[in-house]
Amino acid sequence: MQYSFYYIKGKVLQGLRTHFVSRPEVKVLAYAINIFALISVILYWLKKIRPQAFLLCSFLWIMLLIIFWFVMPNVIYKKAIQIFQDKFIANFNDDGVILENDRGAITWEWQRFTNYFESSNFFHLYFNARSFFLFPKDEMTDDFKQALKALLSQKLRKGKY
Repeated sequence: MQYSFYYIKGKVLQGLRTHFVSRPEVKVLAYAINIFALISVILYWLKKIRPQAFLLCSFLWIMLLIIFWFVMPNVIYKKAIQIFQDKFIANFNDDGVILENDRGAITWEWQRFTNYFESSNFFHLYFNARSFFLFPKDEMTDDFKQALKALLSQKLRKGKY
């Protein structure tokens, strides 16, 4: 199965956001901040603490949002901008994935990947918990998507990590 694709910046940033906010450590951090916020609201309402604790929690929540929703995706995009500006041809077969562009080709056997995850715009193929490759779904037909899902399900574990 073969298809050509290119990246659209806005969709890549959304795919990177999906990766970051679904990380277990980010979820734990978000839950901890939410619990802290709830406790600070209750304690403030009971007049046990001053408003600074609630304001601190609000500040932490806003910083978390800014870092994981805006800063980190843009930093990763800028580091890999040359990749995201290329046009690729991907070939999926029983042995693995062959990825080609104007500068060359690379072959990844299925054993190199640990798992895959499907988001609204991409198939995320993970090499490990922090390293992955995005395959855009824009240029895929519905039949291609179904065939690729079947192949990925056969070769890789489905899940984010």
